[in-house]
Amino acid sequence: MHVLTGVRRDAAPARTPAPGWSVAEAASGAEHAAYRRLRRDVFVAEQGLFAHDDLDDLDDDPRTVVLLARASDGTVLGGVRLHPAPEADGSVRGRDIGWWRGSRLVVAPGARSVGHLGPALVRAACARAEAEGALRFDAVVQAANERLFTRLGWRTRASVTAHGTPHVVMDWPIDRVQRLADATKAALGRLLDPLRAGVPAGYVGDDAAPVPGADGLVAACDAILPSMVERDPEWAGWCAVLVNVNDLAAMGAHPVGLLDAVGARDASFARRVLRGLGDAAAAWGVPVLGGHTQLGVPAALSVTALGRTDDALPRPVPGGGGRAGDVLRVTADLGGGWRPGYTGQQWDSTSHRRPEQLRAQARVVPALAPTAAKDVSMSGLVGTTGMLAEASGCRAVLDVAAIPTPADARAGDWLTCFPGFAVVTAERPSAAAHAPHAVLPDHVDTARCGALTPGTGVGLRWPDGVVTEAVRHTVTGMGPA
Repeated sequence: MHVLTGVRRDAAPARTPAPGWSVAEAASGAEHAAYRRLRRDVFVAEQGLFAHDDLDDLDDDPRTVVLLARASDGTVLGGVRLHPAPEADGSVRGRDIGWWRGSRLVVAPGARSVGHLGPALVRAACARAEAEGALRFDAVVQAANERLFTRLGWRTRASVTAHGTPHVVMDWPIDRVQRLADATKAALGRLLDPLRAGVPAGYVGDDAAPVPGADGLVAACDAILPSMVERDPEWAGWCAVLVNVNDLAAMGAHPVGLLDAVGARDASFARRVLRGLGDAAAAWGVPVLGGHTQLGVPAALSVTALGRTDDALPRPVPGGGGRAGDVLRVTADLGGGWRPGYTGQQWDSTSHRRPEQLRAQARVVPALAPTAAKDVSMSGLVGTTGMLAEASGCRAVLDVAAIPTPADARAGDWLTCFPGFAVVTAERPSAAAHAPHAVLPDHVDTARCGALTPGTGVGLRWPDGVVTEAVRHTVTGMGPA
């Protein structure tokens, strides 16, 4: 609450009186009306920026959020709105692509001497934008307020004229993707370097690997988070198969067998894990060849999968086979929805699918015949793209608006979640612009949505041509494959 009400974080609570105001979302018609009256008083009557009123279509967009600073007696002292960024002509953008904008920041004349009220509204808008799944948040700010926004951490991008008055376009830096990549992958390079000598040439950083001396045989291994096993044992068992067959599919291989290792506090709990694992194995049509089960221990689950590369491919497709100039493609199953209890983190596109649909997903990479491929992991779609680019010795730039995205998922969530089935591939520019849908499963969507370029990291390109940095450096530190 200190951030929202404007109390300095370094202030001594015992000496600093509680402010006589607070920031909260406008919840009633009367509150919205009070905010609009204040805007008219300031932007029309006081500043003369508008002739009659400052209302626009964004006020009627149901996604628009209004945050108000209210005195203890309910009087509206100020407000700000935030919303999906409009189209270039100012009209409401139909699909939320993760680009949000703050606007109509206003403080009543009599409240401008109240300390930190304006900054508190700005901070609250930044926090709410990130909560709405924004990966880009900007504002067109009156030039006189540039210094205030700069002190709050905003960055100036351009000087413009709006409503006949000097303004600046400013960006609030959002590091959601970078934080996820750092938390899940950044330590891998240093951690795994002692084992690098054993990795088959050209496959450093891949989730699966060709088995030496066994032509076409590919092996993969994944462990499930112990907290997930404890919380949802059947789903953990299902996912242990899912992530492994996805790893094989990214290399153009179909599964031929599984080995499991299960730890559980008792037989009843182990049975639940194995039920989910067995259901998934049956759905994908892959036998469980053996494994190990230990009772009387904390929950643990890992699965090893063996697969055979598709005959149409000359070798397993590496994650690091791309080069600068290659086009990036995302192919994903957009069906399903958020797994209960994992909203914004795990998209369940598989548990409702028929076995033949799940098994058909192994055809995607052979049909595309890409230069590089990686299935989307827990580092999310953007982070996984960064790993493909790193292994290829390149930088990646993704066109956000072109990425296949479920209608019911916020863009920021979709680009950072585990999506069930999604694969990022690189292909030469001379490849067909449109994937051969006749040989792709009917339930997946596919689109070209970016490119590999010289450099490192991942940039997100927005419809106005601006590129924001999602990943500022390599993801894993393993370097080129």
